[in-house]
Amino acid sequence: MHDGGHERMHGADVVKVTNSAIACTAASSVVGAIAAPNDIQKPGLPRAQMIFKKVAIVLFGAAAAAALLSCSAPLRPSQTGTAPTAAGSDRADLQAIYSEMGRAGGRVFALAPKDSVVRIYAFRAGRAARLGHNHVLSAPQFTGFFHLPTSGAANGRFDLEFRLDQLEVDNPAYRSTLGAAFSAVLSPEDRESTKEHLLGANNLQADRFPFVRIQSLQISGEAPKFAAKVQVEVHGQKREMWIPLDVEGLPDRLSVSGSFVLRQTDFGVQPYSLLGGLLSVQDEVVLEFKLAGA
Repeated sequence: MHDGGHERMHGADVVKVTNSAIACTAASSVVGAIAAPNDIQKPGLPRAQMIFKKVAIVLFGAAAAAALLSCSAPLRPSQTGTAPTAAGSDRADLQAIYSEMGRAGGRVFALAPKDSVVRIYAFRAGRAARLGHNHVLSAPQFTGFFHLPTSGAANGRFDLEFRLDQLEVDNPAYRSTLGAAFSAVLSPEDRESTKEHLLGANNLQADRFPFVRIQSLQISGEAPKFAAKVQVEVHGQKREMWIPLDVEGLPDRLSVSGSFVLRQTDFGVQPYSLLGGLLSVQDEVVLEFKLAGA
């Protein structure tokens, strides 16, 4: 009886999976049919009947698109993922580096997460983009330092790092301040699903590559306007770029703000996409920061 019960349960699972696949296939077929030209009136077909047919197609198309969006299966955890490095050890490494800089002269500022903002903006794309949402990811925790040598900020260095698996996704308080493009109110379930899609095994793989790191290589300019050549590490890959910075408060305190664009594909990441790009995330994301230190 145990074997028979197991067989019946397995059969039920197969039916569920099969029905789901059939529903997705049917919805996909409908969308494909709708995408084909339907505006040519057939000979002898009354005009009123043609209008009714077009209205029916539009309504059915909307239902099919909704069905397609519901076909997005949960992402499977990475089979090759390894346990992420503890955040404390990385902070200790940076702390040691900057302590040594401070002993050599100048002043070290420790960045304060509670007084700072680090956000990433991701944007909807695809033929059904209007059915999706833009997203804002925020880092409530991060580690960062800035060394101001006695020779001035142009000879300084800064580091900022945070963990992808600690990001908040679509905090309602943040979305409410970003205007119409972020006005949609998302449920906790929607936010959790977005986190799985953006950070899961088929996208940023936060379990294998948990850290985003930004380190300055060169700083030029004069207060309050600076340009910094930085090395950015995402998904285990490093790229260099120049970014503008607004810096205030030196030498007594530190307030620095800026933003720049990252292309996911530059770091070996394939942006999330559903059903051949019907609904997807744009390759370009914006990283914005307003950092305070003392």
